[in-house]
Amino acid sequence: MTLFQFNVSSLFRPDSLSCLIAGFILIVIVNVIAYSNRYLAGDRNERRHRGYVLLLAASVMAVLFADHLLLLLAAWAASNLLLVRLMIHKGNWIAARNAGLLALKTFCLGIIFLGTGFWLLAESAGTASISDIVQATDAQTPMHFTGLLLIAIAAMTQSAAWPFHRWLISSLNSPTPVSALMHAGLVNGGGFLLVRFAPLYATQEILLHGLFVAGLITAVVGTFWKLLQTDIKRMLACSTMGQMGFMLMQCGMGLFAPAISHLCWHGLFKAYLFLSAGSVLQEKRVALTSGLSPVRILIAGLVGVSGALAFALTSGTKLSFADTGCLMTALAFMASSQLALGLLGKPLTVTGLFSTFLVGLCGGGLYGLSIRLVETTLTSLHAIQPQPMDAIYFAGIAVTFILWIAMILTLPVKIQHFNLWKYLYMAAFNASQPHPQTISSTRSAYQS
Repeated sequence: MTLFQFNVSSLFRPDSLSCLIAGFILIVIVNVIAYSNRYLAGDRNERRHRGYVLLLAASVMAVLFADHLLLLLAAWAASNLLLVRLMIHKGNWIAARNAGLLALKTFCLGIIFLGTGFWLLAESAGTASISDIVQATDAQTPMHFTGLLLIAIAAMTQSAAWPFHRWLISSLNSPTPVSALMHAGLVNGGGFLLVRFAPLYATQEILLHGLFVAGLITAVVGTFWKLLQTDIKRMLACSTMGQMGFMLMQCGMGLFAPAISHLCWHGLFKAYLFLSAGSVLQEKRVALTSGLSPVRILIAGLVGVSGALAFALTSGTKLSFADTGCLMTALAFMASSQLALGLLGKPLTVTGLFSTFLVGLCGGGLYGLSIRLVETTLTSLHAIQPQPMDAIYFAGIAVTFILWIAMILTLPVKIQHFNLWKYLYMAAFNASQPHPQTISSTRSAYQS
């Protein structure tokens, strides 16, 4: 019965994590409401939509500031139900209703996992106060472990990690402002949940390895699926799936501050992409790596090195292979190199080279600085607890690096005539499609 024992005066407790995420959420909410005023002008459900958005904002704030497991669970469930209601903007549109029901089934599964995990955690710690539970890092009982495992699974359902991803890629019938809220806010709830209990997860090596592997699979699958899409919203959905996988990888490495920094940057960028999606429908996708010469690849690698060094300097990451901190530097190298590949023009000029190196340095440095700022803000959570480097982490980053190199060298294009590759391509393309019942095949299926 520990979960149901509470003092009203201690239901809420603001801290640096809740205040940081609350500021980010408010920015997204304000922009979404401003966009909705134009997007839904004349819609008979406009006022109802705005009311649900405000209720959603309130429930999310309750999630952020809750210091009691039961309150957090109730606010979590309320925010998911409100999101489903927003997704089904037109109740007589069958595809939208089916998409909402699919999301509801996944969310209910996550709520069951979350509620059971909270109950086990409360019984193990003898309290339902979140602040008291996260301080009891010495509670290493089977009940404690199982509770954290179930909470991690609930976080994966919320963040659309594989194999709980179907609801996200089937949510494309949602109004654009709802999609922005979903991809910039609600899917990030899984990351917040993991970081909220970061001191407990940092002591569970098995769970961290599990999060890392789950994140790696999700990141690879989501990123590959994104490259196969021709529909811009479907592309963005797969992109979000891949980014949530990257966030899980960071949590699995014990790097919770980088995970929060990544969630904030990704959320703001994805909100911008959704809210501006209509203006890029006519743009043509150009392969950034087509026709790359060895010289350009070498230059991009040098820019990657400069970006990685700038990242290490500003983030305070040690250039050592002793722990998982070095993996963030490796990822900064790949990100800076990829950025350089897109900036290097034809022909190469001194001005172009200088600007590319400058952008690589600034990009790596600013990302590292943002992580340092988040780490400083979350000092009480000990948000960066790198784990000792082992075979699992090494294999994960090796797989990521090999796949990235394969894309740089356009290996998929060179092997596309092999039957095995054709089979894998079609299997991946089919797996990345929304649920058939959430697709409107004809205009007449849409009921306004």
